[in-house]
Amino acid sequence: MARPSKAPERRAELIEVAGRAVLERGVLNLRLRDIAEGAGLSSGSVLYYFPTLADLLQEVQREAVARFCSARERAANAKTAPGERLLSMIRSGLPTGPGDELCVLLYELGTIARRDPVYAARHITLYEQQVRIYTGILEAGAATGEFVLTTDAVSIARNLVALEDGYGLHLTQAVPTLETATAEAMLLSYARTATTNPLEERS
Repeated sequence: MARPSKAPERRAELIEVAGRAVLERGVLNLRLRDIAEGAGLSSGSVLYYFPTLADLLQEVQREAVARFCSARERAANAKTAPGERLLSMIRSGLPTGPGDELCVLLYELGTIARRDPVYAARHITLYEQQVRIYTGILEAGAATGEFVLTTDAVSIARNLVALEDGYGLHLTQAVPTLETATAEAMLLSYARTATTNPLEERS
């Protein structure tokens, strides 16, 4: 009887090692050798599982996008009232600072999206998935009368994600230009205006 292939485990290990290497070196300075050394393999062995470094980094990006979006959906779905779901969604989207590894990884990989359409497509997917979650919450709040939206739900959702992205870049710099609490307060200020709702925690 043939032994089960260990390729899936090895591929998962290489994706994890590559993610750590991106965080340590930055995506633009990353070499295949860095990943091979981190995994205790030769560069040729890495290429056995991923034909190119770009292929490996695409998997790193795919996994990071999935983790980030899943975490945001879980945060929103942990609440039932639209206002509380919106609060949870906002609080789950901002980096905690330069040490927030998942957010830093996504921003690092996002730099390639300016030149590579494959990375760009997944970056767009990340944006659209977040817009979709926000839109669902906003439409639910409008349907129940909890929100009185000042414009259509999709436009508000897109603005919220764009604000998160912009503030996130400032929060993950080597020297952050603002604190997470400040960025969250500014996002909440916009959300309160856009939904005509105070967005306060329920006791």
